[in-house]
Amino acid sequence: MSEFEGERIAKVIARAGVCSRRDAERLIGEGRVKMNGKVLTSAATNVTAKDVILVDGQPLPSKEATKLWRYHKPGGLVVSNNDPQGRPTVFEKLREQLPRVVSIGRLDINTEGLLLLTNDGELARFLELPATGWTRKYRVRAFGHVNEASLTKLEKGVEVEGVRYGPIEAKIERVQGDNTWLTIAIKEGKNREVKRICEHLGLQVNRLIRTAFGPFQLGELPRGGIEEVPTRAMKSSIGEKFFKKEDDAHRRWKVQRS
Repeated sequence: MSEFEGERIAKVIARAGVCSRRDAERLIGEGRVKMNGKVLTSAATNVTAKDVILVDGQPLPSKEATKLWRYHKPGGLVVSNNDPQGRPTVFEKLREQLPRVVSIGRLDINTEGLLLLTNDGELARFLELPATGWTRKYRVRAFGHVNEASLTKLEKGVEVEGVRYGPIEAKIERVQGDNTWLTIAIKEGKNREVKRICEHLGLQVNRLIRTAFGPFQLGELPRGGIEEVPTRAMKSSIGEKFFKKEDDAHRRWKVQRS
């Protein structure tokens, strides 16, 4: 099928900023997406601009210009739209300040620091891909002590309980009583990776702060602060390749609708 004959429904929903492509596939699986009055059962469905798509009974919003925000997430907030345990979420906290957004990756409830948010689900997916190769940097406070030699070994990667982690850059920042402050840089961002690596070293993490995600830095952004990344800075940091691809896809969609 030619790319001009339609696009996958999950991709169209994500580009509209409703949610990420992964979450769109979940919504389809839950029977919450309709196409031309019928409930969709497969995320493999291709759609065109002539099709009427409803998510939870609401039409897709018009594609807005892609935006990106830096958020200094405090501890105690869940990075989820709905928490089964009823805990406060990032999206509830920011509901009055931002349009509908999705997070680029996640942070555990007690993890603080830089969280990137966007109104473009496709951008979120693009930046989460391992192939993007962006480094995540953290400051870690952990109970216990470790030597530099043990940290140097992490540069070749390590296997912990059957899970293989890629190269990790870790350095001792300072020792503070029974705690050690570390700086850790990783590329993969696997689930609870930093905490599991520290446990492997005999350390117990009691504070974790993400300071950078790729070229974007936490900097002096205050705790709980939110700041939009200027369009020029966003495009130069992410690369024009992504935006050209998205602009081309949006132009095709507009042609189909005309």
